[in-house]
Amino acid sequence: MRGAPNEGIPKVRGMGGSDERGDERQDDFPAGMGVIRALLIAGPTASGKSALAIALAKRWGARIVNADSMQVYRDWRILTARPTPDEEAQAPHVMFGTIDGAENFSVGRWLERARALLAEDCGPLIFVGGTGLFFKAMTEGLSELPEVPDGVRETTRAEAVGVATPDLHAKLAALDPLTAANLRPSDRQRVIRALEIFAAVGVPLAAMQGARKAPALAPGEWRGLFIAPERRLLVERIDARFDAMLRLGALIEAEAMRARALDPALPAMRAHGAPHLIAHLHGRLPLSEAAELSKRDTRRYAKRQMTWGRNQMPGFVWSAPEGALKAALDALQISPPLG
Repeated sequence: MRGAPNEGIPKVRGMGGSDERGDERQDDFPAGMGVIRALLIAGPTASGKSALAIALAKRWGARIVNADSMQVYRDWRILTARPTPDEEAQAPHVMFGTIDGAENFSVGRWLERARALLAEDCGPLIFVGGTGLFFKAMTEGLSELPEVPDGVRETTRAEAVGVATPDLHAKLAALDPLTAANLRPSDRQRVIRALEIFAAVGVPLAAMQGARKAPALAPGEWRGLFIAPERRLLVERIDARFDAMLRLGALIEAEAMRARALDPALPAMRAHGAPHLIAHLHGRLPLSEAAELSKRDTRRYAKRQMTWGRNQMPGFVWSAPEGALKAALDALQISPPLG
């Protein structure tokens, strides 16, 4: 389900790493400027992040905090590869499966909870997930955006029903061309969000993204690790994992969500595989086609995660999966067990 775990750690690598093309990365962990409060583990889906986090939590006595925008939803355990009950029993897990699928859980809400956990000062934390924006918000700060009144949100979403996403993007481009230029025309969730903000305050979203709150973690308080599998291996893991998801009951989860008839624009309804499985349950796609489309979408998402990591996460050291445990232990100055 999570890709091959790092059992045995067959080969130890140094602090460097390589991306999926084999190019050597020269990044180093930030210079120590105090107590390390958190380890941030990022990487594409199916790269083995969850298994690594559990192994490190046992050695470091840490809690594992979810940094994946889909694993926050309680409706999707199997389809989002959320840790299993057995895995959660091996180390304390926080912010996994706590949000109902009918809610619009944002990066701002996630950051508030992350700040609260850090304020508790109850020991080290391991933030693990594939949502690069969560890590960027934590280490660089987040733009302060206005709250959108419920009435405005409901009106904007009602107006979007039945409108193709590229047409909504064109509408946004007429109101806020700079923001539209930075959003994919197919990214319905973010396009609607930008339209909601413009409807609420009458000011382009791009004009409000300059001011940022201070980051939740200062540079010396964290270490970052980006797990970067070789491309062929990652594709194999993604495809095999989705097949396993179907065997384990992803269709049952999809049927439960279909029965709720939630707004398709909600983040939870855009989980990779969800739209295609729900289309299959409506009789619009054969299961084989739904599975292939889901795998394709997940592979494309993994590629975007790798691109984001290269361009937006300069403080993270990259490592292949087989060297990730050693790299993390080195960063945290924890000796592996002898023998």
